[in-house]
Amino acid sequence: MGLFALELILSLLDVRGHIPRFDDFRPAPAAPAPVGVVRALVAAIAVFVALALAILGLVWLAVNPL
Repeated sequence: MGLFALELILSLLDVRGHIPRFDDFRPAPAAPAPVGVVRALVAAIAVFVALALAILGLVWLAVNPL
């Protein structure tokens, strides 16, 4: 479930790419596009927050049984 959520977040932000073939390599631009960097940073923050909330929820359930 965690990998599905991660893949869903990355695909919604359009950060996820494909595995390149040998002929897909092109010269890289001199500097990365700022939009791509911001999207990657937002995706990383979203994943970190989701994992932190999941851990917090598990600890809360362990301390306060239903």
